[in-house]
Amino acid sequence: MSMTVLRSSGGDALVRALSAHGVDVVFGIPGTHNLGIYKALAEHELRHVTPRHEQGAGFAADGYARVTGKPGVCLTTTGPAVLNAMTAVTQAYSDSVPILLISPGMPLKHPGRGNGTLHEVRDQRAALEAVIGYTNRVHSVAEIPLAVAQAFAAMNSGRPRPAHLEIPLDLIDAQDKVQHIEPLLVGHPAADGATIAAAAGRLNAAQRPGFIVGGGARGAAEEILALANRLGAPVVSTANGKGTFPERHDLSIGAGLHHRAVADFVAECDVVLAIGTELASTDLWNGPLRFPGDLIRIDVDPAQMITNAAPDHRLVGDAQATVEALNQRLGFGKPSIEAVRRADRWRKLHRKHARAQGAAWLPLIETMENTLGPNAIISGDSAMVCYYGALSNLPLDAPASFLYPAGLGTLGYGLPAAIGAKLGAPDRQVVALHGDGGLMFTLPELATAAQLRLPLPVVVADNGGYGEIRREMVDRSEPVHAVDLPQVDFARVAKAMDCHGVTVDDETKFALALKKALAADRPTVIHVVGDLAGG
Repeated sequence: MSMTVLRSSGGDALVRALSAHGVDVVFGIPGTHNLGIYKALAEHELRHVTPRHEQGAGFAADGYARVTGKPGVCLTTTGPAVLNAMTAVTQAYSDSVPILLISPGMPLKHPGRGNGTLHEVRDQRAALEAVIGYTNRVHSVAEIPLAVAQAFAAMNSGRPRPAHLEIPLDLIDAQDKVQHIEPLLVGHPAADGATIAAAAGRLNAAQRPGFIVGGGARGAAEEILALANRLGAPVVSTANGKGTFPERHDLSIGAGLHHRAVADFVAECDVVLAIGTELASTDLWNGPLRFPGDLIRIDVDPAQMITNAAPDHRLVGDAQATVEALNQRLGFGKPSIEAVRRADRWRKLHRKHARAQGAAWLPLIETMENTLGPNAIISGDSAMVCYYGALSNLPLDAPASFLYPAGLGTLGYGLPAAIGAKLGAPDRQVVALHGDGGLMFTLPELATAAQLRLPLPVVVADNGGYGEIRREMVDRSEPVHAVDLPQVDFARVAKAMDCHGVTVDDETKFALALKKALAADRPTVIHVVGDLAGG
C-alpha cells in the first residue's frame, strides 16, 4: 500500500494529522510561538474557538469530549499558557476524559539551563508528566503525524486520559517531507471469557442483585439497561455515571453514592455489579462501602480493579463489550414485580435523604426539572447547588447529561464545559449551573459564548461567597472569615459582555427566564438570589 508523502511545515503536518483523526473543532488561544499552527488551521478550515483563558479552553475541550465521546483538543502557546491549561487537563485526568493538549516548546537546541527566551519554563513537559502522565516532545517535523497517531491511540484505548504533545517552536515553521499516518483502529475487548462465565453464573444465582454505574460505563447504557432488566437489579449511579441508566426507570434508585440509603442498599445485596467506577471518596464522602455479599467489578483499568474495594470477580475489559457478553450468556427479560417493588423501596429512601440534604435548593431544581427537555445536559460546577441540589434531585435520562468535576473538584468548570458541550451536541439543551464564587473563576468565558451566539442559560445560585467552606468553618466551630463576597450584579455583567441577563427570586420568574434563555439568540445569565438560591 502506497503512503502519501508531502513536504509540509510542522504546523501544516499537525493540522493535517488532526483532520485525519476526525478533529472538527479546536479550542485554543494564539500566541507568538504557535502562529504557524494557526496559519495551517485557517488554510484547512478547521473550526477554531477562542476562549478567553487557557483554563477555559481546557474545560471546553473536556465538555466537548464528554458529550461526543471523542477526544477534545486544546491548543496553547508556550509557558504560562500551558500552565494555565494544566488545571483543566488535570481535572480531565481525574475524571478519565480524553483531551489532547498541544503546545509549542522551547527550540530543539535550547540550552538546558535556559537563556531567558520568551515564555521559557524550565521543563513544561515534565510539569505535565507529573499530573497527566502522557506527554511527548517531538524532535522533527516528520515525527509529528506519528506523534498525533500515538496520542490518539493512547486516548482511545484502555482508560481514557489526557495527552500532551509538545512541538519545539522552531519546528512549527520548518519544512520537511512528511508521511501521512492513518489513524490506528483500537479494539475495545471484553473481559476474559472464563471470568465472564463465572460472573454470569454468580449474577444468575443472585437473589438480591444491585448495580453501581460510574463514568466509565457511559458507552454501555443500552447494554446495562438490558442486563438490569434481565436480573431485576436496582441501579444507583455516581456523579459521572448520572444519566447512563435512566433515572425515571422503574429500577433506578438515583444518583449519588454518599447517601446512607446507598450504604444500606449495598449491604442488603447478595451481589453487587460495579461498572466503570473508582468507588472513591470523591463519590462516597462518608467512607468506603461495605460489601457483605459478592462484588463484581467491570473496569478497563487493571490497577483500578483492585483499588478501594477488592472484588470477588475481576472483569478487566471494556464496559460495553463486557456487559454485552454478560447479556449474551444470561439472555434478556423483564424485571419481576418483586424486583420493581424492591427498587421502589430503595428509591424512596434515597430520595428522602437526597431531599433532606438538598432542601434549600429544591424549588430551583424542581423548576429546572419541569422546564427542561428529556435530553438536557447540565454542566455543573463544584458548587452546593450542584452536589447537594442537582446531583441527587434532578433526574436525568441520557448518558453524558451531567458534566461535573468530580475527581479534582475544581471551581470554574461549568460555564466553559457547557460551551464545549453545546458545540459537541448542538441539538441538545445545555445549561451551565454555578455558584457565585465559582463562576468568578471563568466569568470571561461569557464573552466566548456570546461570540458563538450559543443559546446557553447560565444559572447562578448566589449564596454570597464560598458557601460550602463557610459551612465547614461553622461545623468546626472556628471563626467564619474570608468566605463572604460582596454581591456582583451578574445580570449587568452579562449585558456588558453581549449576553442577556436577568435577576430572579422566585420559581415563576426563574421558569420563565429559563424557558426564554433556551430559545434565545445568545447566552443568558440567570442570577438567582434570595431563598431560591439556597442562601
